[in-house]
Amino acid sequence: METNFIHEDVPGGVPLKMWTRGLPVEDQARRQLTNAARLPVVHHHIAAMPDVHFGIGATVGSVIPTLRAIIPAAVGVDIGCGMMACKTTLTAEDLPDNLAPLRAAIERAVPHGRQPGSRDPGAWSKAPGAVTTAWAGLEPEFTELCRDYPKLAKTNHIQHLGTLGTGNHFIEVCLDEAGFVWFMLHSGSRGVGNAIGTMFIELAKQDAMRHQVNLPDVDLAYFEEGSRYFGDYVRAVGWAQRFAAINRELMMKRVIEAAKAVIHKNFQSHVEAVNCHHNYVSREHHFGEDVYVTRKGAVSARAGQLGIIPGSMGARSYIVRGKGNPDSFESCSHGAGRVMSRGEAKRRFTLADHRAATEGVECRKDKNVIDETPAAYKDIEAVMAAQTDLVDVVHTLKQVVCVKG
Repeated sequence: METNFIHEDVPGGVPLKMWTRGLPVEDQARRQLTNAARLPVVHHHIAAMPDVHFGIGATVGSVIPTLRAIIPAAVGVDIGCGMMACKTTLTAEDLPDNLAPLRAAIERAVPHGRQPGSRDPGAWSKAPGAVTTAWAGLEPEFTELCRDYPKLAKTNHIQHLGTLGTGNHFIEVCLDEAGFVWFMLHSGSRGVGNAIGTMFIELAKQDAMRHQVNLPDVDLAYFEEGSRYFGDYVRAVGWAQRFAAINRELMMKRVIEAAKAVIHKNFQSHVEAVNCHHNYVSREHHFGEDVYVTRKGAVSARAGQLGIIPGSMGARSYIVRGKGNPDSFESCSHGAGRVMSRGEAKRRFTLADHRAATEGVECRKDKNVIDETPAAYKDIEAVMAAQTDLVDVVHTLKQVVCVKG
């Protein structure tokens, strides 16, 4: 198999294999990768995807395999964040000339942003039937977690189930290379996942102060198998990942219902469907060992497995098929990857810049989304070119509607 990665040895640690040819890697991100490579629990090497960039706790776009241990901050606080996409039988000609009503219908159907009432304690009784049915399958294990960690009971859990959130989370209506309509969305485990991640990251740091005195970075504190919190973390993170996948399914159902209210033509909605995490941990076998693989901003790309690599608000996105490259731990990038902070994007770009970059897309064009403007991200075409040994492109999507949280 051809290889696109750059091999870098790390003194006192495992090597880095980086799919970053022709792409920038910040010094901060490189330092984070190097620090992680020096952990005694990391197995064989660390893989960095083309969209790699500095992240809170650990590098976004990194794949970190660990032996009999997990690093909570490498998983992060947006546990189970990921993508879902559905191909329909609709074509471009079936869409209305004016897409604003379609965008408005989706915005009404899927709670997004910081909407009033998100912390309404009465939301239990107001939750739609699909949400309460989904929660019934999640509740028993959550109740067990709350017995051991009571603060989790105070999160928004069911109130956030079926909601988009803020930041880079989005819903899009896209057209593929043949003109078929797709619905695509990006979200995760919302407030409850954040609470789980934050709590266990802090517990890992406390453990590190007692037992792991030589950590290169306290954010890389880890739980080892058999330690006090390891089993609880595995249980909690697995639950949050299930919550995230179900959250995306519930939102997709609402998006399709909203579209059917605007587009007066019968259509099938799941001709092809993909639902994949890109912030998560999974038990897998690589290079002779059973390991915990943490993908923070990376997608599983086993041979034949479908995944989603989204671009920015004005760029193409891709449905891909994995090649099962062992050097990347059978992974690929999760998107374009930021090239600057949100603050820097707001300072550098104007509303005119953003409007020009999103021309032809029915989306928000106000000052509050400038931090998500396409130029704040790497060139998705360059990102895809850097990982031709990881995935094959199955479909190329271009959005015509974008709803931002």
